[in-house]
Order: sequence, then C-alpha cells, then structure tokens
Amino acid sequence: MDLALIKPRPETLLVTAKVYCGNIFVVHLLVDTCFLVALYIRADPLHHAAVDFLKRNRSPLLTVAPVIVETCFFLNAKGKTALLGWVTNGGLDVVDIPVKSYPVLADYIFKYADQDIDFADAALVWLANQIGQRCILTVDETAFRIYRLASGQAFELIRWYENH
Repeated sequence: MDLALIKPRPETLLVTAKVYCGNIFVVHLLVDTCFLVALYIRADPLHHAAVDFLKRNRSPLLTVAPVIVETCFFLNAKGKTALLGWVTNGGLDVVDIPVKSYPVLADYIFKYADQDIDFADAALVWLANQIGQRCILTVDETAFRIYRLASGQAFELIRWYENH
C-alpha cells in the first residue's frame, strides 16, 4: 500500500476529533515513534492496526523532528525513504524544535528522569504545550499517562491498536 496516498480530509476533522478526544477543538493528532514504526514495518504486530487507523483517520497528524529521527533508526532504507516521502507529500506535519527551547526539554528530561524519558518524548511534551493539543497516537501508555502538560492535563491516548 502506498501510504503517500492516504491524507487527512479536513472536511471531517471536527467529527473525527470529537469521536477521538471528546473535544471539538482538536486541530492535530500528535504522533509518537511507535505508530510510525508500526506503519512502516510490515512485520510489526501492529502494522495492520496502524494502516487501518490511517485509512479511517480524518484529522491532520503532527509530530516533531526527533520522532522522525528516532523512527528512522528502526527502519531499513526502503522504509526510511517511504516515511520521508509521505512526510514530504503532506501525510504528516513535522515541527522542528528551536534550540532556544532546549532548556525546556532539559527540564522535562529531568522531571521525568524516573521514566527514562527520551528526547523525542520530551519534544512531544513540548509540542503539546506549544499548541495546546494532547491527543496522541502511541503505544507507550505507561509514560504518556504520567507526562503532563503545563496546565496539569494528561495526554489523551488514542487507542488506534485496539481490536487487532
């Protein structure tokens, strides 16, 4: 399947977001590494769930550059090329982390040291705070149930892998 052909449909954004998060103000769904790894590794046990979710999803997807780097670590050359092509074609929006925000990421890494938070997760927490969105595609439930936005709100985990 050519994932580059699957793009969000803005006309159904509010309906989908309301179903996913119980909040019509969702602008993007945040994407963690594990979703992308499942999407691009056919042998991954969650591959079909990720593809099925992507086919049904109508909300724009958003992540941070460190998630792309981390995902590429797990993919072969064909998978990396496919992921980068999908991003280039608008399947996933990617935010760079400004260097001036590194002290904030360092604070998250220190705060969640007992969870062994990595740079990519800290960057997702930073992004969630920047845009005020907290719905995330991840299987890292333990960590993302603990991480908090500056407002004290928890992440809302999208259970994209259930029923598979």
